Amino acid sequence: MFVLSIIKDTIPILPANFGAPPHQALIDEINKKYANRALHDVGLCICVFDLAEAGEGKVRYGDGSLWYKVKFRMVVFRPFISEVILAKVKSSDEDGIRLSVGFFDDMYIPLAYLPHPATFDPNERAHFWLPDSEAKTAHERLESPTSERMYIDQGEIVRVRVEADEFYDDEPGPPKAAEGVVVKREARRAPYSIICSIAEQGLGPVPWWKSSQADGAAMDEG
Repeated sequence: MFVLSIIKDTIPILPANFGAPPHQALIDEINKKYANRALHDVGLCICVFDLAEAGEGKVRYGDGSLWYKVKFRMVVFRPFISEVILAKVKSSDEDGIRLSVGFFDDMYIPLAYLPHPATFDPNERAHFWLPDSEAKTAHERLESPTSERMYIDQGEIVRVRVEADEFYDDEPGPPKAAEGVVVKREARRAPYSIICSIAEQGLGPVPWWKSSQADGAAMDEG
């Protein structure tokens, strides 16, 4: 889930921080710049792990700061493909489920990665699974008894498998104009997002499989 990435940069230390040890001042400035920032093809930066190299501070013309060329290791959140992790259901809609791990909310389960057959209940604002159901349409599944539905509720802890991750560079600037007509900008996308699945045994809300394990243990004892 977490990896170490080596990054090189030139970091300034402001005159107000000259009294602090350079090593600590550099770590503080790097964390200010990188913490909670998504780097393309790297992941979500968390914090500095350590400083590998730091040159001598130099003053640039017209700037009172000391600039250091540094090489450091950064703790990065980037689960590998097929990794199984725990997350919390943040919200659900007709397109799928959004998840959160507390410090990162751009995790999604699209409809294709829900257990089959699953259907979205607009009244409960949640998806539910009907195991062993013969219903072929969403309308038929919505007419099923509530007691037979296995809901994936908001706030529930789910075990998911990482299927893919996506990076997106949002182009800055005003909306573009084509032949005098202003083109409406697309909705802003997250710079880093993760696609997950709960479409296999052992995945999904943790209580689903705790109950099955308890049943299996009871059968073994019997």
